[in-house]
Amino acid sequence: MTTPYLVIDVDKIEHNTRTIVELCNKSDIEVTGVTKVTCGHPRVAQAMLRGGVSSIADSRLENIQRLIKAGVDTEFMLLRLPALSGVDEVVASVAVSLNSELAVLEALSSAAQQRGKVHEVILSVDLGDLREGIWPDDLMPFVREAVRLPGIHIKGLGTNLACFAGVMPDEDNMNRLVELAAEVEHCLDSRLAYISGVNSSGLELIAAGGMPARVNHARIGEAILLGRETTHRRPWPDTFQDAFVLEAEVLELKKKPSVPLGNRSEDAFGKRPAFEQRGEVLRALLNVGREDIDVEGLTPRDPGAIILGASSGYLVVDVTDAAGSIRVGDTLSFSLNYAALLAAMTSAYVKKHTYQGGVRVEEQ
Repeated sequence: MTTPYLVIDVDKIEHNTRTIVELCNKSDIEVTGVTKVTCGHPRVAQAMLRGGVSSIADSRLENIQRLIKAGVDTEFMLLRLPALSGVDEVVASVAVSLNSELAVLEALSSAAQQRGKVHEVILSVDLGDLREGIWPDDLMPFVREAVRLPGIHIKGLGTNLACFAGVMPDEDNMNRLVELAAEVEHCLDSRLAYISGVNSSGLELIAAGGMPARVNHARIGEAILLGRETTHRRPWPDTFQDAFVLEAEVLELKKKPSVPLGNRSEDAFGKRPAFEQRGEVLRALLNVGREDIDVEGLTPRDPGAIILGASSGYLVVDVTDAAGSIRVGDTLSFSLNYAALLAAMTSAYVKKHTYQGGVRVEEQ
């Protein structure tokens, strides 16, 4: 089996999805599964759908088109704000997109009319995380212009928190979202289908019963895929944290000093790594590196193994205290955080091996 590779357990993803959906559904919150960290992997999306999500969202049109081509049958939502240059593809590929620019809405309106469609939009409002979104003071003038556009239907109001500045969802900003939604509804003279308040960072607020009743939609990725909420990265109850495991092969295994010899300068990435004096150690050189993964996001599954560092093509691991007898050609296993998973899924050099029912299934 060619290395390095990711083991993707879709049964665990389905289980995690069901756990998260049941939590949200108790508060009448509908869940859209987010596949962006897996580059729109079709079997991941299908596992989410089996677990109960109502639709699939991604930040890249290429990923959504991959899902459509693979026959994933659901409604798709584009999370990243549409590019003005890509409005035709947006209208052709997705039912719903998040928006914050009037010029883009005007272009979506024109593209939708040309195709004889009505494109649904969720207006994105910035509640302090300072990434995308209409500033609250500007929201109502924006809505009054947007509502006039033919071929566009304002389906909801949403916000994104925790991704850029780390601002957490709380009762104050969620109640502010509800207040703004009420103003939008008054202007539209109709009720919004979605008040889309949270991502994986909102699970603790939901579980504590602090989410306002009008917030009825969540966009969940990491909590489903890695089994963690995203404010403190704690494991979420009744979820697996190992639905994704990286396997890399030992290319070289030798005892060497733990501290480099000679005069030192910066490494290949402009850093000056620190080394602990531990005497002579058994060092394993693995066939994965910074070109493929975020090294800082890897954790050896063997607690006796220690990651020493990496170059573009190699990962260096101290296996002096690792369990068992390690030989050249063996593989070592690693857990991944979100950044490491994103890099590994994006890398063309890391193979993706999907398992269902303990059996490897063909890629889609």
